[in-house]
Amino acid sequence: MSIARPTFLGQKYAFVVVAVIFVCLLAAAGLRSSPSVLLVPWEKSFGWSRDTTSLAAAIGIFLYGLVGPFAAALMQSFGIRRTLLCALVLMSGATMLSTLMTEAWHLIATWGVLTGLGSGAIALVMGATITNRWFATNRGLVMGLLTASTATGTLIFIPVLSMLSEIGGWETVTWTVALAAAALIPLVWWLLPERPSDMGLLPYGATEEPPPAGQGQLLAQNPLVFAVAALGRASKKADFWFLFATFWICGFTTNGLVGTHLLSFCGDMGLAVTAAAGVLALMGFFDLFGTTASGWLTDRYDPRKLLFMYYGLRGLSLVYLPYTDFSLMSLSIFAVFYGLDWIATVPPTVKLAVEAFGERDGPVVFGWIAAGHQLGAASAAFFAGWMRVQQGDYLQAFVIAGVTAVIAAGLSLLIRGRKQAALVGV
Repeated sequence: MSIARPTFLGQKYAFVVVAVIFVCLLAAAGLRSSPSVLLVPWEKSFGWSRDTTSLAAAIGIFLYGLVGPFAAALMQSFGIRRTLLCALVLMSGATMLSTLMTEAWHLIATWGVLTGLGSGAIALVMGATITNRWFATNRGLVMGLLTASTATGTLIFIPVLSMLSEIGGWETVTWTVALAAAALIPLVWWLLPERPSDMGLLPYGATEEPPPAGQGQLLAQNPLVFAVAALGRASKKADFWFLFATFWICGFTTNGLVGTHLLSFCGDMGLAVTAAAGVLALMGFFDLFGTTASGWLTDRYDPRKLLFMYYGLRGLSLVYLPYTDFSLMSLSIFAVFYGLDWIATVPPTVKLAVEAFGERDGPVVFGWIAAGHQLGAASAAFFAGWMRVQQGDYLQAFVIAGVTAVIAAGLSLLIRGRKQAALVGV
């Protein structure tokens, strides 16, 4: 069936595609951040312990990353549009189904396994694939913008979801997230073509048709086989392990720790949920600028030095937080400095991955690196909850995370990268 899409924009239609993906990433981030708001309501409603609810959040975060490399390969063979539509249906259906849960395993199955699989297909790898496919120039800036949508969505949704939780309970939050995902299905169906060539266009900034980058061979391969083969090729290079390790720490120090437990930490220190959510919203505001600026900087400067700066600043911020008085002033200082580099590490990491592993393997390899990010995030989500139960507070968890970020700063300088001619098309 032929779908009528606005063609008068020419190559600028790439920005319509970016807008659609931006909103989808925003919705996936909102779903993935919901457990941070729901941990306490679930515990009060069902009598579950913090380590149980943290386990469900950790499984969801882990699968969110683990699906990445397979989703990237699936996008090449099955198609970006169909992959995205299936993911939105799964996200919406799983969250709706959770309104019927009565046992802890229901929580793990819906908010852990099913939403993790669905949201995992709408993650950083999708941003990387769209950027490489639709843009020949300004890739760092576009990737920075799409990355900002992921982190900013997480931080901006939390205050809204916190308010809904206080007004209508956890069920209201669940239905809001489910309906938001469902509302995007017709938008994606109409506005997202598979490739620029489907509309008779070239990638933005290109002057000639891009090379196929092994597309025929890729389409003939099973996505699972291709994803594993790409991992095998990448794992022979030291750069892969440095990128994997630093991105594991990135996840450990962001959405796994702060995104999941900061509200509870603030609650332990006597702050109301809505006030703590306001801190996260402030972080989201500054993240939008910080991550977009990171993309602009990545187009112009050595990405390794940028990673060194980002991880170092993050580590100092995390060590600083537990020793503050949790006043509005101290939390605002933390929100500004931490928010500016919440996930600014993504554009430099994507650039290094594409430089080291090429246009065809690069997005899939980045999917594996992003899986490391979510493995780190899942580790932090469970570890911080376990530390809270064992120690009675979050102090040591945040300090340990800060130290790991400083280690990541040092590892960033060991990445060699590889300069190569810029190719377009995936």
